Amino acid sequence: MEEIKIAEDEKTNRALNFIEDIIEEDIRNGVNEGRVHTRFPPEPNGYLHIGHAKSICLNFGLGNKYNGKTNLRFDDTNPVKEDVEYVESIMEDVKWLGFDWQDRLFYASDYFDQLYEYAIILIKKGKAYVCDMTAEEISETRGTPTRPGKESPFRIRSVEENLDLFSRMRAGEFPDGTRVLRANIDMTSPNMHMRDPVLYRILHAYHHRTENRWCIYPMYDFAHGQSDSIEHITHSICTLEFEVHRPLYDWFIREIGIYAPRQIEFARLNVTYTVMSKRKLLELVREGNVSGWDDPRMPTICGLRRRGYTPESIRNFADIIGVAKRDNIIDVSLLEFCIREDLNNRANRLMAVLDPVKVILDNYPEDLVEEMESVNNPEDESKGKRKVPFSKTVFIERDDFMEDPPNKFFRLSPGREVRLKAAYIIKCESVAKDPKTGKIEEIHCTYDPTTKSGMPESNRKVKGTLHWVSAKHAVAAEVRLYDRLFLKENPDENELGATYKDFLNPNSLNIVSALIEPAVKAAQILEKYQFERTGYFSVDKDSTTNMLVFNRVVPLKDSWSKVEKVK
Repeated sequence: MEEIKIAEDEKTNRALNFIEDIIEEDIRNGVNEGRVHTRFPPEPNGYLHIGHAKSICLNFGLGNKYNGKTNLRFDDTNPVKEDVEYVESIMEDVKWLGFDWQDRLFYASDYFDQLYEYAIILIKKGKAYVCDMTAEEISETRGTPTRPGKESPFRIRSVEENLDLFSRMRAGEFPDGTRVLRANIDMTSPNMHMRDPVLYRILHAYHHRTENRWCIYPMYDFAHGQSDSIEHITHSICTLEFEVHRPLYDWFIREIGIYAPRQIEFARLNVTYTVMSKRKLLELVREGNVSGWDDPRMPTICGLRRRGYTPESIRNFADIIGVAKRDNIIDVSLLEFCIREDLNNRANRLMAVLDPVKVILDNYPEDLVEEMESVNNPEDESKGKRKVPFSKTVFIERDDFMEDPPNKFFRLSPGREVRLKAAYIIKCESVAKDPKTGKIEEIHCTYDPTTKSGMPESNRKVKGTLHWVSAKHAVAAEVRLYDRLFLKENPDENELGATYKDFLNPNSLNIVSALIEPAVKAAQILEKYQFERTGYFSVDKDSTTNMLVFNRVVPLKDSWSKVEKVK
């Protein structure tokens, strides 16, 4: 039997994905002289999300891998929905992810004059005509996948009349919505996109780059493929929903008679417990369900960045999930795994208490303050150690103490010993409660001075180790505990009239006042830490000189199983 060899990436030893197989075959066959030129072509009508991050990593990654080029091109053909704010945010996101378009920043609006001339070519060939039907009439006469459409009564206009009307459309003689330019293809085609699609519409709207120079704008389907051709893109990487558009793109290229890029479709990224539609994300922002596009609960790249995700973790996530030919949905826990793996290696440790209860060491000297030595990051010795102040009164987590503990509860309880991390072994002697509520206010303990961490004589072992903060030295901080935005795994799967917003998680944000060891005073915006035994946290931009604000990036472990899910 002939041995089957699977091509592999020399750097990662992983099997090549199907797009890399196509590109390498093209290179072997000398297609485009072995040249590889990709592009990332966002529409500047919203903020990019994790799905776009996958596309960015794919397109720029292919350009880098094959010593090729990758353009950043904004397909800015709809001035009504586009904004410079989106353009700037997209460029920031691409740079933050670690990619560089160098001098290859383009806009579809750069080609408006050329696209107009392409439309003239189609009109002169009898392949395009000006139609006076309204948008509603065009939609009604397009038919259905099982029923052919009806030809426009304006389809029989002469070339001369179409050229005249199209020129007058450009000159601004007609109001919005009164005329469009349509392709003359086939109203009986089984592909709905081939049923005389609209190429140009009238829009008397200000454009962020061309200002008021144009009052007609090309439709996305007409501008997109031709822009790829103008830029001599070799491999136009698109998501699967554009597969049915490919015959139309090929028709334009063929009828106009220009260079033909090769379009390849791959499955878009869908992630559990979130939505990826720009329209839906915009609704969440406008209706106040989140604080903005960069809300740390949002799947936007700026939201992930603000929450504390690193570009390395997102690039690793994109590499792990790979490139598929069929739509699927990726469990968000994989994304969370990637950031845990990354931050475990890079984040310094701090002790922080999110729900504090006071512990008083009755036999500890009243005015004594010791400096305990603690490792900054056990995964990286080069990060060294830090001094943590220790005193008679400390705070621990409230749930680290139970008066009547169950079996295998190895934390603090009456008569039981635990070690305070990097400090001493302590023993609970008694508790003091609020007489009205019964809530524990103080835990009285004794410490064993022979058990100081790191000392040769400290060899006694106990099962539990707790983190703590000295009461005299604690720094107050606001901590935002973010959880998943939706309760349902796939919020887009709705039944009985429900919408995705019906599955919003009411507990996706919980704000607590925490106490943190004083080393935190040196924290900078977006700096990441592991709060011992709690999770990974990032300093939020809302921090001030008087109050640090932290976002929880992820818990140390996946705690989602504790939250009620909607099926």
